[in-house]
Parts: sequence; C-alpha cells; structure tokens
Amino acid sequence: MSSSNDSLAMQRITKLVDENSFMEIGSLVTARNTDFNLADTDTPSDGVITGYGLIDGNLVYVYSQDASVLNGTIGEMHAKKIANVYDMAMKMGAPVIGFIDCAGMRLQESVDALDGFGRIYAKEIEASGVIPQISGIFGPCAGGAVYSPALTDFILMMENTSYMFLTGPKVVKTVTGEDVSQEDLGGASVHATKSGVTHFTAETEEEAMQMIRTLISYIPQNNMEEAPRLECTDPINRLEDFLNEIIPDNPNQAYDMYEVIGAIVDNGEFFEVQPDYAKNIIVGFARFNGQSVGVVANQPKCYAGVLDCNASRKGARFVRFCDAFNIPLVTLVDVPGFLPGTGQEYNAVILHGAKLLYAYGEATVPKVTVTLRKSYGGSHIVMSCKQLRGDLNYAWPSAEIAVMGAEGAVAVLYAKGAKEAEDPKAFLAEKEAEYNKLFTNPYQAAKYGYIDDVIEPRNTRFRVIRALAQLKTKSLTNPAKKHGNIPL
Repeated sequence: MSSSNDSLAMQRITKLVDENSFMEIGSLVTARNTDFNLADTDTPSDGVITGYGLIDGNLVYVYSQDASVLNGTIGEMHAKKIANVYDMAMKMGAPVIGFIDCAGMRLQESVDALDGFGRIYAKEIEASGVIPQISGIFGPCAGGAVYSPALTDFILMMENTSYMFLTGPKVVKTVTGEDVSQEDLGGASVHATKSGVTHFTAETEEEAMQMIRTLISYIPQNNMEEAPRLECTDPINRLEDFLNEIIPDNPNQAYDMYEVIGAIVDNGEFFEVQPDYAKNIIVGFARFNGQSVGVVANQPKCYAGVLDCNASRKGARFVRFCDAFNIPLVTLVDVPGFLPGTGQEYNAVILHGAKLLYAYGEATVPKVTVTLRKSYGGSHIVMSCKQLRGDLNYAWPSAEIAVMGAEGAVAVLYAKGAKEAEDPKAFLAEKEAEYNKLFTNPYQAAKYGYIDDVIEPRNTRFRVIRALAQLKTKSLTNPAKKHGNIPL
C-alpha cells in the first residue's frame, strides 16, 4: 500500500466500499517530472489513490485525489493513473467513482499537465453511456479541472467545504469588478439551486457515501446489463384510495406530485436527483415490483408544473441517462404548457424544450406514461406522448388532453362570434362549457388511440407494474447512424 494509506483520500474510499474490499493499483507511482525542484518533493502515489473495490458485492473502480500531495494537483502520472482506472473499468464493465479534491493543473509540469487533463477528458467521453460515472467533490475544483466531473453522469458536492468554478473570485474581481466569495461563486448551494451543475449535496462525508451507494443500487454496472431488480415485499395490487380524490375540483389548484409518487412506488421509496433545481419537474429513481425505474413528473406545486429552460434540461439529461443504461421510464404528466416571457425566449426555451422532446423520442427503453390532469399543446408532445414512441400511455379520468385550456381556446376560436353576440360573456361561457365537455376528459384522446386506457387512480401502481412486466422483453433499435444532432 502507498504511504497515503492513512490519508483523507484513502479514508474516503474505505467509507464508500464494502469493508476490506479495496485493492489499490499504482501505489508506488510518483511524479516523473523534476522541474521546479519536484525531485526534492515527496509525491506518494502522485497525489491520487486508484484501485477497485465492491459496493454491495458489485465491482466499482475508484480514484481519490490526495490534497496533502501538491494540493491534489493533476500532473502527468496522476492523470495516467486515472486514465488506467478508466481503461480497466471499460474492460470489466464497471462504474467509475472519482473523489475530487484538486487545486487544478500542476504548474510545475506545464504541458505534461495539459496532456494529463486531455487524457482524462478523452477517457470520460469514451466511457460516457458505456459505464456509469460518478464524481464526488470534496474540496476545491477549479479551472480546467471542473470539466472532468462535468463530463460524468452524476455530481455530488459537499456543503460548505467544496466549490466548483472556472475562474476564482480574484479573477472575477479583476475582470468584471464583481466582488464575490468562493461559496457564492461556486459553492454547493449555488450549483444545487441555480446552475444545476450538481445533482446531490451532502452535509457530511458519511451522508455523501451513503448517497453514492444508494445511487449505485439503482443503476446497472454497464450499458449491456439490465436495470437492477430486487425482491419486492410491497404488494403489486396495493390500492391507494386517496389518489381518487387528490386532483382538486378547481383546475387551477395545486396538489403535491410527491404524494402520488410515494403512493405508487415500492415502499414509498424515491431517490430524487437534483431535488433543489428546477422544482417544477421531478426526476429520480424508484422501484416497481423490485424493478429499478426512472421517474419523471411535473410538479403542480411549483409554477403550476410548467416546463421552462431549466426543467427541460434537467428532464432531458435524466431521460438520456436512463435510456443509455436500460432503465425503464415512468412519466407522470400534469403540464399546462411552457413558461412564457422574454426571459425564457431569450434563454432559448425553444432549444431546451427540444432537448426533452429529443430525449424522449430517441429513448428505446420501456416507456410508461400516466396523465393525471393537464396535458396541453407542445408540452403534451414533449412529455413522452404516444407519438414519441411511448409504449403504454394511460390517463386518469381527470386528464385533459388538448391544444390549450378552454378559456384560451375559445377566445381564439370564437373571437368574431363573441363580438357579434348580444351577450359576449354568456356566449363565451357557453362555448367554454362545450369545449370542456369535449376535452376536460381523456376519452376523446382514447377514442383515437392516443391514450391506451383510462385507469382508476387508486389502481395506478398495479397498472404501471403490469405494463413494465409486459415491456420487459422490448426490443427497439434506432436507425443506423454515427449519432444524432441533439439541439444544444
């Protein structure tokens, strides 16, 4: 073992993996470069501990940067060790978990350090969609180093002790005149709520390791395996009577989508991803009859569940991860449309909405959609509709599937008639009633096959489980191509 055996970097690894399962690789590696007196500096393991271990008996590869060695900076041999871990993980088909505690590029090694950064990025890009990649940020991560976790599937940051930014507060002050602290520029709370860079935050390292272990339990080892399946003790035909009453009579009144999710998944267990970012959409992992699935749901309690730039990006990335790793998708829909306004249009809501559209349309995994209430216009299409190759699309009796709500539709359709009517208000009210009779239920859509069945809300769990069971052997291949051109 290396002289870093008792280091914080090693302690983090032992907290993560099964007891006594970690085996170090490259413990005797040191810096090769001798410039700027590096030859006189002790560099055990060249500042990064690499190896493999087990999580719940499953193989994982791990690297952990050691901030006590040249501040964890990345040099030639440091990078080669990480690249070697990726090579082995790709051969074995196992996840890579990286613990980042790095002051950035090792200045003493100059172009060799640049080469090292490039090597790591190339390996991460090659591994994307082949093996799961998880980054834990346990200290600084600045400059070019931020792109390494950014290329991975999931990022976890430590509250108050970790930060990520391309340019630090001093550079920001010099260039823009803006006075900002490290925490306000790139702390965990910023990236969890404003930028969406991080998917999880933790207060303690023990909590962080448990979150990573939980995440690993929901995802396969690689893209050739099926999503994990555990024994289920929760009855598949469990009825939740309160779901029959959860939709308010007032169409503008909110309810909590978390209550719906908790009611239909196994044992009410839902592992949410990015819980503090774009709260108008909910994404995360759950199980149905022991089967790991990805859940995407609109949240009526936040902005009425509308889609916007951030929600679309959040949803699209999650859908693409699930599709890459054979994790079925369950989508719960209550979406009145896209958020209007110049702020959204100037920030390219067209392109961001198209990301989610593209992700669902591209996905070949089993897709089960349940429409609870509103599903209007373009947002209906985007949320895993039948036309985007949704496999089974169900609706509650309260579902409304239409181009838009009654008031807006009638205002457009009968504008001329309202002007000519003796009592315009009464005329429009009559037409709204006609529109509602036609579209404030799912039966018109079901009549034309756009909805496969109208189901009783309390029976949703059973219907989703039966749907997933039927779709277990689904086989669908996209047309041969190098890759698509997702709207970016």
